[in-house]
Amino acid sequence: MKSLKNITYHTLPSGLRIVHQQSKSHVEYCGVAINVGSRDEAVDQYGLAHFVEHTIFKGTKHRKSWHIINRMEAIGGELNAYTTKEETILYSVFPYGNVRRAIELISDLVISSQFPANELNKEREVVADEINSYLDSPSEAVYDDFEDLIFAGSSLGHNILGMVDAISGFTQDVCRQYLKDYYTAENMVLFYMGKTKPDKIFSLAENYFSSIVPKGVSRQRVMPIVQPRFDEVKNIGSHQSHTIIGAHLPGLYSEMRYPIALFANMLGGPGMNSLLNVALRERRGLVYNVEASTAMFTDAGALMIYFGCDPDDLTRCRNIVRQTLDRMIDGCLSVRAIEAAKKQYLGQLAVASDNREQVALSLGRSMMYFGDIKSPEDIKNQILAITPDDVSKVAEMMSADKCSILTME
Repeated sequence: MKSLKNITYHTLPSGLRIVHQQSKSHVEYCGVAINVGSRDEAVDQYGLAHFVEHTIFKGTKHRKSWHIINRMEAIGGELNAYTTKEETILYSVFPYGNVRRAIELISDLVISSQFPANELNKEREVVADEINSYLDSPSEAVYDDFEDLIFAGSSLGHNILGMVDAISGFTQDVCRQYLKDYYTAENMVLFYMGKTKPDKIFSLAENYFSSIVPKGVSRQRVMPIVQPRFDEVKNIGSHQSHTIIGAHLPGLYSEMRYPIALFANMLGGPGMNSLLNVALRERRGLVYNVEASTAMFTDAGALMIYFGCDPDDLTRCRNIVRQTLDRMIDGCLSVRAIEAAKKQYLGQLAVASDNREQVALSLGRSMMYFGDIKSPEDIKNQILAITPDDVSKVAEMMSADKCSILTME
């Protein structure tokens, strides 16, 4: 065990890692981060990670679905989960004094879920509705379709939700085997943030997670190759054009991670003063929404610019985005402008840190991917160290010969 300020780390004999952050809040957060997602699915099981995350609440050896639902809600807490391409997070938020209840329930779910057949049948309808609803939202679907193309040929190149036809094959045995293979101690981090002392959390974890499987199957993750650029239009009968302009980037462990994040924030972050929001919306009124975001995975990434516009304005909007990127490649942003951008970005991070739920989730994710938690001061110093040359290097990754484009209209 070792401690760093208000962060304490511990590893159980099973190999389950724990990260604890002490706080004074009367609200506690506890959950598990599991290093498995849609990229770890077999081709004939696309959507399984998401389906298991949905159905893990439907019954264990000790509880029926109703008891699981009410276990935390009865004391005013919440039980939540989500799945991405590389991770699954299962967690609870609850008033102080109920951590034993939370840890016992979470351990029961990840160790003893049974996936009752009648509950699976009901949940298939729910997931099918989610898939169909998602396909009816082109502003969301365009992101996944773009990633499918830019990561084509790799396990990152398919939708997290899967297809309606595939979920009919997700039986009890399939779901249980998935849990046995991937919901293992070596693949998991238990995270906690709250007033309860570290030793009590570690003791509870050792008690309730004592029967967790130490090891499962090895993940077969192959780094995606850089695909030839594409410029495609998908006709979906929409009254609006939904466009992504983006490029393949280095992954989560790249030394360019923070310059990439700053670049995306300058280009199309949440601030109304972002370069593309000013150019496309404020000055010209061409779009309702424009944003730049990153999808960062362990071995690959992508920076994506999204905008929705009238089809008649599509070419003009594309040209403005291209001109903005070219100016950044040419180093037209002054040192003063970049320093102002760093100040703004640090301020946004400070505001975001007030979202305690997201801070708690980041504990598990950071521990899972990096093995420790970076202090706010470390992150601040790395951002302050970004140079104009770093920004230009990121911009060069978005040059015209590297950027791909997908439009749904």
